[in-house]
Amino acid sequence: MAEAGRAARPDMPTPPGRRPRKAPSARQPLTQELVVDTAIRVLDAEGLEAVTMRRVAQELGTGPASLYAHVSNKEELRELMLDRVAAEVRLPVPDPAHWQEQLKELAREIRRVYTSHRDIAVVSMSLIPTGPHLLDVAEAQLALMEAGGVPKRIAGLAVSTLGMFLDADAIEDTMHHAKTPPGAGDPWTYFQTYLDQIREYFAALPKDRYPTISGMVDELTGEDGDGRFEFGLDMLIRGIASYVEEPSSPRKDG
Repeated sequence: MAEAGRAARPDMPTPPGRRPRKAPSARQPLTQELVVDTAIRVLDAEGLEAVTMRRVAQELGTGPASLYAHVSNKEELRELMLDRVAAEVRLPVPDPAHWQEQLKELAREIRRVYTSHRDIAVVSMSLIPTGPHLLDVAEAQLALMEAGGVPKRIAGLAVSTLGMFLDADAIEDTMHHAKTPPGAGDPWTYFQTYLDQIREYFAALPKDRYPTISGMVDELTGEDGDGRFEFGLDMLIRGIASYVEEPSSPRKDG
């Protein structure tokens, strides 16, 4: 008779008709950082709609309830994801002599980071930044404008306007990726094919009804995504700079 309470030996073979036992896994302790990192991986691979508490828990090999010890709900998880992504933005040291170009370069850097994380701009568009890394980015933008002499009210409004512009550009990039069929190659190359069709359509419009559009077909369809982004960015920065008062000329006695 077998002794009571004797443990099964791990080197015993699996009896016929039974599934092999899974080897115990060394599970990483669950932390908020791990939850957020996992959610970002799901975001990058499958998009924002896939980022649910259940899906993230599945990736971590646990149940959804265990996540609530680290994040309150899906909305907080999204905020934490956005703030973690914002930590990737490289921030400049303000140089008053070059504040406009620095502000442009910072915008390009934000664009680079946002477009590298599918759908994250959708989260950004719906939030006022409160996380530490998002506030670091806002602080850098405001510091650049302050260094350039931009009035405080204008700088405050400009941060929001730049944010909307960058979010919209990143969302457009995500949409082009989503519309590109598998195996079609680069999304912007695929989009260019569609743009060529639009160019032909505009050129065929009745000129008596749409004389201005007919006369600007190349101008309306000639720029790629980068070109349109740079134009919009330049227009915004010039607009911000127009509020900077020119230094008064020294008065000559005589």
